[in-house]
Amino acid sequence: MKQLALAIGLSAGPTLRSFCAGPNQAALQHLALWVDEKSTTANRSPVPAYLWGPPGSGKTHLLKAMREALREQGAVVGWLDAGIAEPPLYQDQWAAVLLDDVHLYTAVQQHAAFSWFVQAQTHQRWVLGAAEPPPADLPVRDDLRSRLGWGHVFALKLLGEPERRAVLRQAADARGVFLGDDVMDFMLTRFSRDLGSLMELLELIDAYAMQAKRAVTIPMIRAMMEDS
Repeated sequence: MKQLALAIGLSAGPTLRSFCAGPNQAALQHLALWVDEKSTTANRSPVPAYLWGPPGSGKTHLLKAMREALREQGAVVGWLDAGIAEPPLYQDQWAAVLLDDVHLYTAVQQHAAFSWFVQAQTHQRWVLGAAEPPPADLPVRDDLRSRLGWGHVFALKLLGEPERRAVLRQAADARGVFLGDDVMDFMLTRFSRDLGSLMELLELIDAYAMQAKRAVTIPMIRAMMEDS
């Protein structure tokens, strides 16, 4: 059976707590410190941060986790990703600006991102950007590229095999789903190996198992794929 690459994204509700840092501990600690509930908009550092790394290294997870953490504190944030064709104007009440998948931005999105960045810095607001390439290699306008690279820059790395297994096991246990070692091996060798896709696969498996009233086994997963 050849490897399947599922066109699925991150499961809903990413948090800093659910992020398995592995080799990315420095980035997680920096973000956790910034969003700590003891901090306030008045004393949080406005120095921007930038995350870069390959698909599946956790960039979008971390940005969404920061957005939700700030929302839980009652803060409003500006969010821009490549799927927002017409970005809104900058809002003075934003506590932070989050820019995801910057390497995919159109000219219109780049213009908006630059405007947001400048106004955020003017109002002493934080900017967190993320993309696959490092800042110097971003295929965007020069003024946006230089600004995204002048603050804290963190290179994210993919998790190793033991770390992916640990995350899967933890997520399955949280759902009350038992994953045998054979099922774990099957998931890691037959499907897309990036962590976001694996988490979504687990969600699909859990839902299918409950509907079919079956234990999670390799035959059950194969039946799920045949029915999809």
